[in-house]
Amino acid sequence: MAIPTEPIGSIPRPPELMYAVAGSAVGEVPQDELEAQYDEALRDTIARFEATGSPVISDGEQTKPSFVTYPLAGIDHLAPDGIVIPFEDGHTRQLPRLTRGPFRYGAYADGYFRRAQPIAHHPVKQAVIAPSAMSLLYPPDGIDGYPRDIFLEDVAKEAETDIRRCLEAGAYKVQLDFTEGRLSIKLDPSKGILQSFVALIGEVLDRFTPEERKRIGVHTCPGGDQNSAHSLDVDYAELLPTLFELDAGSFYIQLASEADPDRVLEIIRENAPPEATIFVGVIDPIDPRVETAAEVRERVLRAAEHLGPERLGTCDDCGFSPFGDDTSTSRDIAFSKIAARVEGTAAAAQELGV
Repeated sequence: MAIPTEPIGSIPRPPELMYAVAGSAVGEVPQDELEAQYDEALRDTIARFEATGSPVISDGEQTKPSFVTYPLAGIDHLAPDGIVIPFEDGHTRQLPRLTRGPFRYGAYADGYFRRAQPIAHHPVKQAVIAPSAMSLLYPPDGIDGYPRDIFLEDVAKEAETDIRRCLEAGAYKVQLDFTEGRLSIKLDPSKGILQSFVALIGEVLDRFTPEERKRIGVHTCPGGDQNSAHSLDVDYAELLPTLFELDAGSFYIQLASEADPDRVLEIIRENAPPEATIFVGVIDPIDPRVETAAEVRERVLRAAEHLGPERLGTCDDCGFSPFGDDTSTSRDIAFSKIAARVEGTAAAAQELGV
């Protein structure tokens, strides 16, 4: 396919897996039974992913607790009362709070890749959490004996390790999930938080060679959980010029759920680095209606009018179930949407003659 198309991340977990995870948390399901459910969900997810015709797949984050908290597995110096993320429908998610240093990841994303890659027949990309999200674990009033600047050095080092391990394991791409970008503007209209986030991500990216950065991308969206977003009302014009300062090989931009995609495409055209591949979202995971291939084709053609086909790619706006307990979308709908993305992108490429 001349226009590349890639997934963003999560696929809704099978009910059997969700029951096993919940039962394991209260000691009612033994670990071997949980691992068997993980294996079955992973095999089914990869088989169904490949059946869509998607040239690049992911593990669907079947074995992650969530896209953001996987590095915290087994860490014992966390309190539950960290920053609260409010969503537009009124529900919230809450991050933990670090209580002492030093900060080290309890799990790295290459473990998920290594579990999926032997099963797959297509290239597998791996999503990792951006260091900016991990920086939110540090409490506003500080930690005695562990100053914030040392904490941020540790975060950058751990994020680098997370990405590097995935690259060395053979991941097709490593995608940094930066869903807190637009949210940061909502919290701080002066964009001081955004600038600090981008500076931290940039510091991590600078640790990789130009060839390595070609395999590293940054994903941005307004959040997606239980059919609701947390920052869709934040103007992309406030985020994208700063985001595009990053030296990444690819950018994955939520677009299908935008009210005025042509305006966003013009902002992208004016600000995106010319050497980067721009993957535009052509599938809205929050919308329960399955897009048709014809709709996707039209979205791709419209993006090509603004950006040209030579640096264009397509993706889903966001993962379909970034948090492991999200049941708002079915697996059947998710895979039907992915199939429409693949078919519609191919149709647009054929019409464009690329």
